[in-house]
Amino acid sequence: MRLNLNIEACIGCGVCSQVCPDVFTLDEEAGKARISNAAGADRKESLVLEAMEICPIGCINQ
Repeated sequence: MRLNLNIEACIGCGVCSQVCPDVFTLDEEAGKARISNAAGADRKESLVLEAMEICPIGCINQ
């Protein structure tokens, strides 16, 4: 799964890192989410898709 995160649009709510902590982390210093393990997205595809759906800004896509 190819995964993209629009960091400029991210509001740092942390929902993605709560839903799928194996792939996303919240950089609290920057106040933005990060893709910390893109390779893990394939193994956690259902959780990644849930994070994409729940993101209030819609800044995660594939």
